Amino acid sequence: MRLRLVPEQTSFDFFNRWKLWLGLSGLLMLMAFGSFALRGLNYGIDFRGGTTIRTESATNLDVGVYRDAITPLGLGDVLISEVFDPGFRADQHVAMIRIQAQDDEEAINAETVQSVEGALQAVVPDIKFVSVESVGPKVSGELVQTAALAVVLAIGAVLIYIWMRFEWQFALGAVVALVHDVLLTIGIFSELQIKFDLAIIAALLTIVGYSLNDTVVVFDRVRENLRKYKQKPLKDVMNISINETLSRTLMTSVTTLLALIALFVLGGDVIRGFVFAMIWGVIVGTYSSVFVASAILLFLGVKRDWSKPDPKNAGNQFANVDA
Repeated sequence: MRLRLVPEQTSFDFFNRWKLWLGLSGLLMLMAFGSFALRGLNYGIDFRGGTTIRTESATNLDVGVYRDAITPLGLGDVLISEVFDPGFRADQHVAMIRIQAQDDEEAINAETVQSVEGALQAVVPDIKFVSVESVGPKVSGELVQTAALAVVLAIGAVLIYIWMRFEWQFALGAVVALVHDVLLTIGIFSELQIKFDLAIIAALLTIVGYSLNDTVVVFDRVRENLRKYKQKPLKDVMNISINETLSRTLMTSVTTLLALIALFVLGGDVIRGFVFAMIWGVIVGTYSSVFVASAILLFLGVKRDWSKPDPKNAGNQFANVDA
């Protein structure tokens, strides 16, 4: 017996209160924008600037030990990652320690670097400090602009793609849904003040792709059913289409969420922000493909060339409706 999250055939009315869903989504978008405008984002090292210390030791690298040694110094945002390279010796363990800029300075001062080195030497006696590099606020500011441009260009490319594949009403609905997903994700990060770095930008672009995939599946079925049910109102055709794709949509979302939740619980602090963004994005993306993109399409309507049927073919058309 196959597992089903929903019955094989459903007849939910998704558009009974479509104006309410659009109003709620609009309110959430305003709240997200307001939070971003008033509170801003908790930018990570990638966007604020900071200092990177490269270390090397013969001892197996334990990120937890490194973090426990540095945390008492109160340096704020610190990222620790192991560097892998096929050319490394078996006893060559390299780490990158990234420390945020302190008090709007371009780099941490020499005394702070010495404090970090002393703390690490206390727990890893054979550690060597290979290099110390800094990223200033100017470079970080350019990175913010580039990241924002990447998201805008991705959404613009989606607009062109959907417009060419369907009609402009479909394209506008899809783009509004994508803006909804991105804005709500930024809003939740602003409200909770979760660290926002380049990994979150990658998550935003992934969310755009995931949400678009869900929306295109629904729109494809709508287009097919518009040809099949030529006399049915657009609302009925869209309800039929979403019910027909509901099982696929929920199964995809649930299986994706199962993997993401496992990563969120077991993946550690390094990827937790990215995974949280993906979990949130899958939820709002699934919601928006039905209650935002499809509702916008219902509001705008779709031009149907068969809206004035030929009387000679009326019998065949009604036969298709009965089918």
